[in-house]
Amino acid sequence: MTVTYNDYNSGHPWFYKLGGKVPSPKAIRAEAKAAEYQGYMAEDILKACRKPEPRRSETLRLYKEKFLSDLGQDISGYRQYAFKLHMLRNTGNLIYEGAICDDVHTNISLKHSHIYNDFTHLHLLESFMSQQLNLFDF
Repeated sequence: MTVTYNDYNSGHPWFYKLGGKVPSPKAIRAEAKAAEYQGYMAEDILKACRKPEPRRSETLRLYKEKFLSDLGQDISGYRQYAFKLHMLRNTGNLIYEGAICDDVHTNISLKHSHIYNDFTHLHLLESFMSQQLNLFDF
């Protein structure tokens, strides 16, 4: 049985080692939005949602600013690794023997995972920030 990039998701180095197409940030965003995963910061975000106003809104806003900033940096790094992978694939300077991935495979998969988490966190935050807290419900 031959293993192909289809046997891995795009957050795994072997996806790229075996020739998988580099997904766009837009595709990663759609994947993150469709997933049930809420991100590694979900517990902290939910904790912030339970704070009284105005601390709730302020904390959620700060999280959003952080994740947007992280997303910008991660996308920039992702594009650099995607370009490097493209160049290496075209020149044939990649290691395709044995169970070894090049650094670029690991790096792009890590950046993919960072972007995925950034989008997941932003999606979770948007769902809470769009909810108006009615103080008279208590």
